Amino acid sequence: MSALTIIQLYVFVLAGFVGYQVITRVPPLLHTPLMSATNAISGISLVGSLVAAGADHGRLSTILGFIAVTCATINIVGGFLITDRMLRMFRREPRTPPPAVPPTTPTAR
Repeated sequence: MSALTIIQLYVFVLAGFVGYQVITRVPPLLHTPLMSATNAISGISLVGSLVAAGADHGRLSTILGFIAVTCATINIVGGFLITDRMLRMFRREPRTPPPAVPPTTPTAR
């Protein structure tokens, strides 16, 4: 293995470890904004995978780029669906007005 491959592997493992540590320490209140930020990052990876798929560096590059496009798209759509579902939990139900009390009529004595 070359020195560049070892450095890339080291960065990948370190990023995975740091990402796991950050995600496990997120309180539930901040989960929805973090999910939205993750969707934005997935959008960036989708653009990168589109470039990789369309760069025409060979058949293997195109196939791996297509797989990356498919995975990134599934990740984005799933993330938005989950975020929408979580945000619906915080919506208030519309208030219904209290039932009207019928006016009382004075009784004859």
